Amino acid sequence: MEFQKNLLNYISQSLLTSGETISIVESVTSGCLQLAFSQMPNASLFYKGGMTAYTLPEKVRLLKVDRTEAEQCDCVSENIAETMALNASKLFESDWAIATTGYCTPIRNSLYRIFAYFSFAYKGEIILTKKLELHPKTQALNAQIYYTEFILGCFKSEMNQMLILK
Repeated sequence: MEFQKNLLNYISQSLLTSGETISIVESVTSGCLQLAFSQMPNASLFYKGGMTAYTLPEKVRLLKVDRTEAEQCDCVSENIAETMALNASKLFESDWAIATTGYCTPIRNSLYRIFAYFSFAYKGEIILTKKLELHPKTQALNAQIYYTEFILGCFKSEMNQMLILK
């Protein structure tokens, strides 16, 4: 899996320059974001780590997602993504956290749609949450790669905004 080198270099340089750290928690992207961050130059200086929490019990136990809410939405909602991001940043003690949850294959619980929610936490607050929907015939791996690249692009934009505000 190859990610845009310029984008990875830019994110790496921005995190190094700002002296900030990041952690990742994934469901639908199942390690793709962690792979991307691990390939960034000097990753060990800003990338604290990540996890893939794929099932409801793990999201509840590790990321403090509300069980009742998770059961009602199959662990896929804006609020679930935000909870995952906030608790990942606490767990890893990072400035930034990125969380993903959603579907990369059309199933009954998704009403046969393919979509994901992702959320960015920064210094204990949610600064961005979005829903990304793809064509239902998109292959699972292609969906995961697209989500990952889109999220990395959004992360670059959000980092730029935070640098401007400082």
